[in-house]
Amino acid sequence: MGTYQSDDGAWDVVADRTRRAIMERLAERPQAVVDLAAGLPVSRPAVSQHLKVLKEAGLVAEQAAGTKRIYRLNAAGVAALRDQLDAFWRRALAGYQEMTDQPEGEP
Repeated sequence: MGTYQSDDGAWDVVADRTRRAIMERLAERPQAVVDLAAGLPVSRPAVSQHLKVLKEAGLVAEQAAGTKRIYRLNAAGVAALRDQLDAFWRRALAGYQEMTDQPEGEP
């Protein structure tokens, strides 16, 4: 039996709770790795690795500020993820409505 393959790696990326925590912090304001790591139970190198994965998925962008790199959410990447979730939700609600609109006794 084959395994499920995701067409969009962004969902796999946000499945990790540390990455979600990083995204939540970046939603508050852009931050450097040192600031992000200060509030997380992982090391700065681990935060850097998570940021690299988030950046490759298009969810985070970075900008140089002197010797630091400042990370922020990539609005376009987050919007694409939101669009996929909205599409899923619309299909789920439509399926539910279709089921509830059937007369009793029909499968």
